[in-house]
This record gives sequence, C-alpha cells and structure tokens, in this order.
Amino acid sequence: MATKSGIKKSKSEGTTTRLRRTISVTQVEAISKEQQRHKENEPDKPIHKHADSLFSTDSGFTNYRGLLNLCILLLALSNTRLFIENLIKYGILIDPLKVIQYFLSEPYSWPNALLLFSENFYILFAFAVEVLLSKEWLSERLGMVLNATNLLLSLTVPATVILYVHPNPGFSVVTCGVATVVFLKLVSYVCVNKWCREKKAEVKKSHRRKSVSMSEPALSKNVMNGDVQTTFVSYPDNLTLNDMYYFICTPTLCYELNFPRTIRIRKRFLLKRIVEMMFLAQLMTGLVQQWIIPTVNNSLKPLTDMEIPLVIERLLKLAVPNHLIWLIFFYWFFHSCLNVSAELLRFGDREFYKDWWNAESISEFWQTWNIPVHRWALRHLYKPLLRRGVSKQVASVAVFATSAFFHEYLLSVPLRMFRVWAFTAMLGQVPLAMFTAKFCKGRHQIGNMIVWLSLILGQPIAILAYVHDYYVGNVLLSFHN
Repeated sequence: MATKSGIKKSKSEGTTTRLRRTISVTQVEAISKEQQRHKENEPDKPIHKHADSLFSTDSGFTNYRGLLNLCILLLALSNTRLFIENLIKYGILIDPLKVIQYFLSEPYSWPNALLLFSENFYILFAFAVEVLLSKEWLSERLGMVLNATNLLLSLTVPATVILYVHPNPGFSVVTCGVATVVFLKLVSYVCVNKWCREKKAEVKKSHRRKSVSMSEPALSKNVMNGDVQTTFVSYPDNLTLNDMYYFICTPTLCYELNFPRTIRIRKRFLLKRIVEMMFLAQLMTGLVQQWIIPTVNNSLKPLTDMEIPLVIERLLKLAVPNHLIWLIFFYWFFHSCLNVSAELLRFGDREFYKDWWNAESISEFWQTWNIPVHRWALRHLYKPLLRRGVSKQVASVAVFATSAFFHEYLLSVPLRMFRVWAFTAMLGQVPLAMFTAKFCKGRHQIGNMIVWLSLILGQPIAILAYVHDYYVGNVLLSFHN
C-alpha cells in the first residue's frame, strides 16, 4: 500500500520500492538566487535559462488574445470579400420599401390581419371562463372542457384559414407565431388560476384566513433594471381585463398574480432599444435581400437536379450569412424588442436569455438561449410529468417533442406543405444532447464547438430542404400545369 512518503511495500517479497512522480524533460528545479547572481557575473554573459515553450502545457501560458484578434480580422476580411463579390455579381438589391409594397399589393395578406385581431376572442373567452369558475358558476370539469376547446381552436382556426385562403407565407409565419404565443400564455393563465382555486379550497377547509398568493407585505427594492415595486394581489382579485391584457402584452409566457414591476420608465434606455429595433430590422431585411435570396435562388437548380457537390457548396455559402442574420435576430428580438415591451409595461424581470454562447452541451443551449420558453416548458410540462411519475428522460423527450410540433407548425402551415423537416430536426436534438452529455463531459471546448457547429450548419440545411420542397411542390407544379 502506498504511504505518504511515496514508498510501496510488496506483500510477497517484503521489499520496498520508492515511487517518484514523472517529471517533464523540460522541467527542472529552480536555481537559487545566489547561483543566478553568480551566473550573471560570468565572463561569457549567459542569457539562457530553464523555460518551457509557450504552447507547452507545462508553461502555464493562457493568453491567446492576439490570435483571437487575428481570427476575428480574418473572418471580417473573408466576409468583406464575399460581400464585395455579391455586390459585383448582383448589384444593390436592398429596397426597404419593397416589403411594405409587397404587403399592400398582396390581396390575400389581409386575412392575416383579421386572424391577428381575432386572437382577442380566445383571450376574452378564457377570461370569461375563469371568472365563472371563480364564482363557482361552472364546474371544474365543464371549465376544463371549455378551456381545452378554446385552446384547440386558437391553434386550428388560424391554420385552417391559412391553408384554405393561401395568404402570403411571410406574413402567415407572423400570424402563426402570435397564435402560438397566445396559446402558451393561455395555458399558463388557466393552470395558475386552477392552482389558486385549489389552494383557496384547502384554506377554506382548514379554516385558515390566508392569502392565496404570497402573504408578504409590499416589496420595494432597487435592482439594475430600476426600482422594483410589487403590490401583492390575491385570487380572485386578479381576474380583471387589465390584468389579463397586461399579461398578454408582457414579454413572458408564465402567468403570475404578482409580477415584479419597476417604478418608472427609463426614457434613455427605451430610446436606445427603439433605435436598435429600427436599425437592426432594416439591416436584417437588407441582408436577406442582398445575400440570402440570391444564394437560395442559385440553389434551386442544383437542388432540383440533386447535384450533391453543388448543393454542399451552396450550403456552405449560405451558412455564414444565415448565421449572421440569426445572431442579429437574436439580439433584435430577445434584447431590443423584449426590453422595449418590458420597459413600456414596467415589467421587472428582464432575464430573457443567459450565456448560451458558452453552452457546453445541446441541453445547456436550449436551457439558456430562450428563457421564457424554457420557463414555460419547465413549469407547465416537465415538472408536472415528473410529479406524475414519468422519468426525467421521457419528460425531456416530451419537451423536445412539444417544441418540435410548434416549430413544424410555424413552418408547414404558412408554406402549406408538411415535410416534418423541422419536427425531425428538433427531435434529433435529443440523441445529440445525449451524445454531448456523455462523450463531451469535461471537454468544455469540444462541447461548445459541437453546439456552434449544429447552429451554423443545421439552419441552412433546413432552409434548403424547405426551399426545395416549396419550389418543387408549388413553382414547378404551377409551371407544368
């Protein structure tokens, strides 16, 4: 057995063997100050000393900032070359007014505006059912049936109208997105009020006069987002139209009786975010018109003829601008737009995202890049399944399957074709998450690179797949007809 002094005794021979830790061939003991002083006074004026190369792990050197700057410059120069090549080949294709003109000249785009306005019906219906349930004018079973029917219609009616009327796909994506957000918010609204009724019934049985919500006094404290002030409301005092529409407009999917509120609106902060919204929206539109559309159009023939080398070349050519636009969209939506909404409504919780760019696994990425959706899935899907005895793995698959359904809903309905590419891609995240969790555990850099690679290449593959199917199924079919 090894002792503290590093000596191991043999059981059979009784001899002792001294064990020494292996030392790097370039690592030696430090020279004493006296020896160093004596060496400096030598007539040959020595300049060498014992040292490891910087790229060796034994050197302890970790500052590679200059190489990072080099990579950034090379990336900027390469993309600048591509942008100049695009301008030389296609000219200036950016037209900020083209989108507005296209909307006004498209007669079948107006049903989307009507569908967006009709979302108020499902909101008011859910509110009315909850009011009746709070007064015990409806049974819980009947209320559950009415709410389930209302939620189902909020998704199926827009999809049916879009599939039947054939409005513009771009505006139909917005309509389906709003319908999805309203659906998720109403699910949370119905669940939270149901929890409050159950709690109220328990309190009534135990004859304890206690608030259904938090029973603490009014809270007021300072945070980075401004002064936070919360006045607590208990059930059923929360069942008002002001409370309902405040929740619908706030940048969150999870309902609460008492949201954290800021005391004032920071005008300078709000102005910055509004300027960002306007500028980045125009920038994304210009990049799509100048960079994405020509690349996608040039990919139609190779995709139709299934010329694999050319398809791969178009895929890689599309990857960089698509990923750049995706990054701009993330900042535009999750930081600029949601902060504008939160500031106007004095909504205190501004944690819309975390440091997903440092994610070391696929699971960590999906838990940090979209906090409102993650919180909804955790609160209304994952934890309820665990309480019912479902395993964590099955519950995680159910969360990914739900996300896959809504991704497919947002694409297949506006394009009027069901190819389940988005659904398959989202479910494919499950084995990829298991792979990164098992084989990249402790290998932070490799796991992070896999996350970035899946983002850079995954989205262009999905875009080309849907463009190919839409082009073959609509354009070529119409041409042959």
